[in-house]
Amino acid sequence: MASERASAAEILAPLAERIDARAAETRRFAIRFWDGSELPPPGANGAAVTLVVRSPAALARVLREPNEVGLGRAWISGELAVEGDLEQALAAGEAMRGVSLGVKDKLAALAAARRLGAVRLRAPARPTSEARLSGSRHSLQRDRAAVRHHYDVSNRFFRIVLGPTMVYSCAYFADPGEELESAQERKLDVVCRKLRLEPGERFLDVGCGWGALVVHAATRYGVQAVGITVSEPQAEYARQRAAEAGVADRCEIRVADYREVADGPFDKIASVGMVEHVGAAMLGDYARTLRERLRPGGLLLNHGITRARPRGLNDKSFIARFVFPDGELESLGTTVRTFELAGLEVRDVESLREHYALTLRRWLANLAAGREAAIAEAGEERERIWRLYMTGAARTFDSVEISVHQVLAAAPGATHQLPLARAGV
Repeated sequence: MASERASAAEILAPLAERIDARAAETRRFAIRFWDGSELPPPGANGAAVTLVVRSPAALARVLREPNEVGLGRAWISGELAVEGDLEQALAAGEAMRGVSLGVKDKLAALAAARRLGAVRLRAPARPTSEARLSGSRHSLQRDRAAVRHHYDVSNRFFRIVLGPTMVYSCAYFADPGEELESAQERKLDVVCRKLRLEPGERFLDVGCGWGALVVHAATRYGVQAVGITVSEPQAEYARQRAAEAGVADRCEIRVADYREVADGPFDKIASVGMVEHVGAAMLGDYARTLRERLRPGGLLLNHGITRARPRGLNDKSFIARFVFPDGELESLGTTVRTFELAGLEVRDVESLREHYALTLRRWLANLAAGREAAIAEAGEERERIWRLYMTGAARTFDSVEISVHQVLAAAPGATHQLPLARAGV
């Protein structure tokens, strides 16, 4: 009878001690359970943050998927919560990475879970916002589904997070305290200036999102712009944006994949924050397709997130399952080499890593300020997904694990318009 009255913390304490003993660093967070019992961190130091396990269902999810998927489902469903700063919680949790459980540990965990009522015959329902893709990876149909899973949430939701510019790629800050809107405006202009846009030129924006770049290029540089996206809500927003700016006659917005653009050549092409969706297997085709759409001497700017040590596909990661399904990050070296093999001459490379960390924290501040409106628009699951993903991403950019690079390349066959020396050097 005594064991039946034991608290969740008492039942799980022996298992926690085993895990704590094998961790690379001392656990710096407390764990509180649905019955109010708590496991403090080892030693005399207090906890900066507390992981709150609100239901035995959270343990059931992790038992079935002892990885980021199980933890992610519990977080998204609200069965796991954090008291304190979420970024501090992620930092504290990183100390527990790499802890492996042996057979005896797993049996002990199963026995404890059974006593706590966390062993279920039927698995808890998956969150509705979890990606469910089918078909061949990186086929046109599956890529559309993957992209729409992320972007077809709600234009109003993205307006809350991104701010009035509706630009979903990193800004370009003059200093860390600059306002997001002016930094995003600068980024748009940096892209246009790197491409040396001139009035009357045909300009293609691959993955145009909500139309910020095509409208900027048309209004400020007088180009004839074509923007493509596979998201119909984005396309509708971009068309309205162009009309309100008075450049609808110079901005054509298409619902199309990059593989479906057949009316080149274009004088200039930009791809900003889109290459992450292409996939390693398709990167060569992507580079060749863009090369074929450029006139001789034309310029291409590719702006994309890179990873120094690519990990390959991991369908069990939080990002892959809930945020960017089928997304893949390649190294800068792979990206540059792929463009070169496609026949493009790489002319300039710039890292914007620090800018992305700053941008993500501005988006997080926007989400925090508009949390109630964001939940009303897209639901609690989406708000929790974006909060966790952007917090984790900011930390990852800070750690230099990932970066973002703008690669400028020229098509051979004619003289490009680039100056002999960088301006301002």
